[in-house]
Amino acid sequence: MDYIKHLRSIVGHEKVLMVVSGAIVFDKENRVLMQRRSDNGQWGFPGGFMELGESIQDTARREVYEETGLQLEKLELFGIYSGPQYDKTFSNGDKVSLVHISFTCMEYRGKLIESNEESMQNSFFSLEELPGNIFTEHMMLVNAILSNKLRPIIE
Repeated sequence: MDYIKHLRSIVGHEKVLMVVSGAIVFDKENRVLMQRRSDNGQWGFPGGFMELGESIQDTARREVYEETGLQLEKLELFGIYSGPQYDKTFSNGDKVSLVHISFTCMEYRGKLIESNEESMQNSFFSLEELPGNIFTEHMMLVNAILSNKLRPIIE
């Protein structure tokens, strides 16, 4: 049984602390990888929930691989986001308080999967021409990338 299902079987919809990790992947042309999510049709960065037994880096690598087919190599800490502004209630009623940890990656292997069960589309975009309809929860990452804030960002 996966961790989230097991936890929810115990606590129901009560608010729980959940860790999310992902990566902002750049190609050699400094374009950023974005994923059009199959759950809501919005664009964002690949990532997802940490599982028991994983390091935060393992989570980022696993999620990016599952969603895009790319195997990440060197990761650098981009930012840690936490606090009540990252609390969320999912459509099924589950409540979470998220800790979001993002990495940047400029070295990867593999062939980019155009789409799969989790991704309607995966594509690299220049920072000057990002797609519209960006996932609300990822706008803080887009704003941080474009602002050139000192990294890692801790909010």
